[in-house]
Amino acid sequence: MSPLDSIPLFLAIPVAFFVFLGATLTLIGALGFARLNSFYDRLHAPTLATSWGTASVMIASSLMFSFIDGRAIIHEFVIGACIILTTPVTLMMLGRAALMRDRAERSDALPEEMHIRPRPQDPPAQT
Repeated sequence: MSPLDSIPLFLAIPVAFFVFLGATLTLIGALGFARLNSFYDRLHAPTLATSWGTASVMIASSLMFSFIDGRAIIHEFVIGACIILTTPVTLMMLGRAALMRDRAERSDALPEEMHIRPRPQDPPAQT
């Protein structure tokens, strides 16, 4: 008899809910990543999957293995916290690097593409 056979229904339902929620959020993040057009739009979709999807699967795993082992499983929360805390930092760094790259490319191309002419003088006022 495996340990999974002895899991009661009151524990199996929340575990299944959190696994399903995490998988759904991950799927939404992957679809958003595939469907969105620009780099800046694509930055936001995977963060949903990484933060909330990871948290849901982490809660489900912690519930399940805490029951099976008979003791509180805490190390999963440390791993999950590291993932959840580093995701926004990575997002901001990627966004800033892309913004700086775009600004540098635009400033290099500006004199060639735009013809900067002096502003025309106002016509003399008629009296």
